[in-house]
Amino acid sequence: MSEQLYDARTFWELLEQRVAATPDQPMLLDADDRSVTFAEFKAWAERVAAGFNAMGVREGSHVTWQLPTRIETVVASFALSRLGAVQNPIIQIYREREVSFAIRQTKAELVLVPGTWRGFDYVAMVERIAADLAIPPKILVAYDSLPEGDPATLPAPPRAPATPDDAPIRWIYYTSGTTSDPKGVQHTDATLIAGGIGMAKALQMNADDVGTIAFPYAHIGGPDYIVTVLAEGFPAVLLETFVLQDAVDVFRRKGATMAGGSTAFYIGFLNEQRKNPSATLIPTLRLLSGGGAPKPPEVYFEVKSEMGIPVAHGYGMTECPMIAQGGPGDSDDQLAHSEGAPVYRCEISIVREDGTAADAGEEGEVRLAGPMLFKGYTDASLNASAFDELGRFRTGDLGVKRVDGHVTLTGRLKDVIIRKGENISAKEVEDIIYTHPKVKDCAVIGLLDRERGERVCAVVETADGKEPLTFAEMAQWCRDAGLMTQKIPEQLEIRDPLPRNATLKILKFVLRDELKDQPWG
Repeated sequence: MSEQLYDARTFWELLEQRVAATPDQPMLLDADDRSVTFAEFKAWAERVAAGFNAMGVREGSHVTWQLPTRIETVVASFALSRLGAVQNPIIQIYREREVSFAIRQTKAELVLVPGTWRGFDYVAMVERIAADLAIPPKILVAYDSLPEGDPATLPAPPRAPATPDDAPIRWIYYTSGTTSDPKGVQHTDATLIAGGIGMAKALQMNADDVGTIAFPYAHIGGPDYIVTVLAEGFPAVLLETFVLQDAVDVFRRKGATMAGGSTAFYIGFLNEQRKNPSATLIPTLRLLSGGGAPKPPEVYFEVKSEMGIPVAHGYGMTECPMIAQGGPGDSDDQLAHSEGAPVYRCEISIVREDGTAADAGEEGEVRLAGPMLFKGYTDASLNASAFDELGRFRTGDLGVKRVDGHVTLTGRLKDVIIRKGENISAKEVEDIIYTHPKVKDCAVIGLLDRERGERVCAVVETADGKEPLTFAEMAQWCRDAGLMTQKIPEQLEIRDPLPRNATLKILKFVLRDELKDQPWG
């Protein structure tokens, strides 16, 4: 590991230092057997930066991009970093509701899209969004080709900040949080670099590794993973879409040493291994890692027993991309029953309801400080309640810090469902279902699910004089309202009446207890 690279202050500075150290080592690989070295990547990004510059992109320009996980996407992002643009990555599964909110709030000047991808026309969507904007953004299809120019025309790279506190906002990610409207989470290069360094140290990544990015690069985990690639000097295999058998074939061919993403990925690889128990699924693999969703302890033990490798699960969120992370040196108990130890320089406090520090093993709210923590929301009115009097971020998650220092999550204060690593606002889904004429009231809850982490379950009280809502009716109602498919409940239950307390508040914990072991589907 290189402590010099760990001290890089911007993405471009980190790239320059890596190129100086190992210019001819491969950086990015893909399923089509393309390979780009660190030096080739930097030269390509400079040409694309010149192309963007010719289109009017300058330091501070706001650029939204909704692109799949491709080498071109990473190049485009670094080209924007070279210019000092403010990037707003959006995962490609999001649709008009979320994309429109982001473009409008950030006042994006340029939107990069893949054209028509997997049957969906992204250009048409952005054109609809931009139709009534006073200053519509430019739209650029940036899938398999990018604008290029002469790097000699580029201005000097943006000045690296003297201290992290001086760093400008360079990234805005949107998260559903607990409210209907998405929240814009502001990061600097330095905050994302700090998260990536925490991951690299915890997973003991090194130059002999071959990493994998089989998740959307537009997720906050994308740039964090690229930080590990640059800091440690190993290549990563990019998958545009994740098809399990295809992924296994590519990872075998490329000699992947690390894979994963979330609980659903672990189970997928485990099921593939079970098809031929006598043969190692991916012989070079040394661990599975990921986060973003609950991991049942039995999944860890099954993978360890049947695949012969550990699962190093972690804990992060858009506001703080790396919080805790299991590592290859941890015990079976630590890896199975915790989210890992706090990553390098992340400060985790467990706080009682009265604000005092909880004892080891005592449940409380998880609060955070450290250089990987975000710099507040785009809507500044949300910041006062997001941080406590000591400046720590209130995660809304409940957890305990074990005697060994590892952190175990036990629940959430926030009413958020984490399905396959994505935050889903219960209120957003409830607000839509509630408007159906057959619905008197509605509660949306998350139920522990082996493959998804949590699944979305809608529990409905029937309107007076109406027939109960059917699953098909609910799903169609959500689709018609523009809700993305991933947020539509997988399960519908009818409760007439819904359980309530003395103030008529719906008791969601009662519903969770009633339904947690009930068969469905």
